[in-house]
This record gives sequence, C-alpha cells and structure tokens, in this order.
Amino acid sequence: MSLEKTPPLPATDRGVRVALMFALAAERLNAYYEHRQWFTEAQGATLIADWLGRSKRSLPDAERRRLSALSDQLARQIESSVAREVGLHIAHEMTESLDPNHQSEVGMSLMVECERLLDSGPAA
Repeated sequence: MSLEKTPPLPATDRGVRVALMFALAAERLNAYYEHRQWFTEAQGATLIADWLGRSKRSLPDAERRRLSALSDQLARQIESSVAREVGLHIAHEMTESLDPNHQSEVGMSLMVECERLLDSGPAA
C-alpha cells in the first residue's frame, strides 16, 4: 500500500477567510511571545495580502482589515486567558496545524472558534 498525500480540497471563500484568520492568529501569538509586541491591524492585513498573492487571490482592504482585527481578538483572548507556557504551546499547535497532514484537537477547536468569530459579524 503506497501512502500518497491527499490533494487539497477546493477552497471556499468562507474556508479561505477562516484559514487566514487562524494562520494570522498563530503568527500574532508567535510574534507576541517572541518579541512581546502585537501586530497592528494594518500589518495583519498586509500579511493576508501577501499570503493571498501567492495563490493569485485577493480580498478588498476592508475585508483583510476585518480578518486582521478578528485574528487579533482571538490571539489576545488566548494570551490573556492562559499562562505563557500554555500560550506558547497553543501557538506551536496552531502553527503545526497549518500543515493539512497534522491533526490537533487544539488546532481543530481554534479553527471552530475562528468560524464562530467570522460568523458573529464585524470585529469590535
């Protein structure tokens, strides 16, 4: 039996937005724990534009900023609710979960939280 990687499923617009929020929240946490500094909304929106550009996709600036703000909300919520060591572990699990071959309960539960935040409307 040969092990072949499963080709990625076609991305839906909603799925892309959720994945961008998740990836940016992981980046925010990693940057915060490494440098003790949060990305700005504009920096997050720029990262999203860079990531989308790699696959020849784009989103309007307002939507990139919205996703940036939502990812910031999630990252700060995680940072404020757990000890530093736990936060580092969560950030690591989120980063590992960006690989579609990596399964993580932490990653899956935070992906669901990203969906919930996206569905709840604009970031406050």
